[in-house]
Amino acid sequence: MKVVGVIPSRYASTRLPGKPLLNIGTKPLIQWVYEAARSCPALSDVLVATDDQRIADAVSGFGGKAVMTRADHPSGTDRLAEVARMLDADVIVNIQGDEPFIKPETIDAVVRPFSEDPELQMSTACVITRDTAEAGDPNVVKVVVSANGNALYFSRLPVPFSRDGGEVEYRIHLGLYAYRREFLPVFASWPPTTLELTERLEQLRVLEHGYTIRVVEVADRAMGIDTPDDLERARRMIT
Repeated sequence: MKVVGVIPSRYASTRLPGKPLLNIGTKPLIQWVYEAARSCPALSDVLVATDDQRIADAVSGFGGKAVMTRADHPSGTDRLAEVARMLDADVIVNIQGDEPFIKPETIDAVVRPFSEDPELQMSTACVITRDTAEAGDPNVVKVVVSANGNALYFSRLPVPFSRDGGEVEYRIHLGLYAYRREFLPVFASWPPTTLELTERLEQLRVLEHGYTIRVVEVADRAMGIDTPDDLERARRMIT
């Protein structure tokens, strides 16, 4: 099974303009992500998908591979679908471009179900928490999972809800996805669905169309770089 990691990367960022090219130590953010992905033995290859020549040049400069895509994609998934059409691969992993310390074993975990289930079209990851404050944050997405490990629902609300006030084990969803290559263009061709628009969660489109998303529990939760404070914290972590 040939698996390719793709890192969608845009230059524009409201809170951190030019985020992929901002340095952590001596390397730009995008290089940290690329090198972390390359260290995963499950991946046959890693590409950066971008619409910005500055990012493509930076990736080429450190010896990586970049693919130029259209500039009008509404989401990273649409950018990924464009790249999928030109790739010789069985499975494609969508790796967030702002997680410099992602662990290779986390990537491996979302790939593994495809060799176990030939019918599976999509997988993702989660971590467990009992922190009610974190679960109550609408910016932290929760997933409810069936007994066989498939996603039942994703929500910004703290689900499941404990009616009697007892302790709840929440699954915090991580933005790491793997897809069968041929499924990506199908997914991207569907218009946004009702639940997706309500929760602002693209993965709900897959569930609304009746497809299965396997959710694997992982131990590590990669730090995302979204704000100047996040960037400074990452810089401190490597000193």
